Amino acid sequence: MRYYLVTVLHGCVCGPTLCPAEDWSASVEFPEKEKPVALFNGQNLDGWKGHDQYFSVKDGVIVARNGKENAPKVSTYLLTNKPYKNFRLVFEGKLVESGMHSGVALWGKQYETDGEDTSYQGHLVMFPANWGFWDLYRRNGIYQDDGRAKKADNVGGWNKMEILAIQPRIQLAVNGKLVADWTDPKPDLCAAGPLGLQLHSNSVPQEVHFRGLILSEDPEDRLITVDVKDEK
Repeated sequence: MRYYLVTVLHGCVCGPTLCPAEDWSASVEFPEKEKPVALFNGQNLDGWKGHDQYFSVKDGVIVARNGKENAPKVSTYLLTNKPYKNFRLVFEGKLVESGMHSGVALWGKQYETDGEDTSYQGHLVMFPANWGFWDLYRRNGIYQDDGRAKKADNVGGWNKMEILAIQPRIQLAVNGKLVADWTDPKPDLCAAGPLGLQLHSNSVPQEVHFRGLILSEDPEDRLITVDVKDEK
């Protein structure tokens, strides 16, 4: 187990060496009052903690991966050291190997179970298979995709995503489309907590990629990556 140092880039989203041209997140224009920071510096996992046998960095991408010999029995997460409650997160995710979903966890806590000390109890925004929201170790399924996310899915490629979480409401945009808008009927379960990138429990090799991961706290209550013309 390796625990990474707390390091978040303040004052700018990223520099030219940290945001490659193909990184969509760096091109997103945040509202003037918001102060976006890069949670991932494109080079290493400073600011995060997790198992280095599962999480690494390659070519400016966070790689979540396991082989058959070390497949996790319980979902494991790469966690931010800093907790967040009300935030906007823009990032890209891609499923490279296996048909298992991944996701971004929020409003919860690091959770130890069945020998895994970096699992997560809280909300999970799932992608790119079985789109929906989950609440592991408390309620399980809490929101199922109504078909919009599946339709917007760039199957096999990068999905451009925006999560707008303003307690107790979660909005999700995928590739410029609003695909989910859900308010938790139990706001007491929406507490500040670390963000987590999931590598799902499995018995076969799997690989998921993440990049971008730019966040602003206390955001305006509107999505900024949705094509408004298409939503009318």
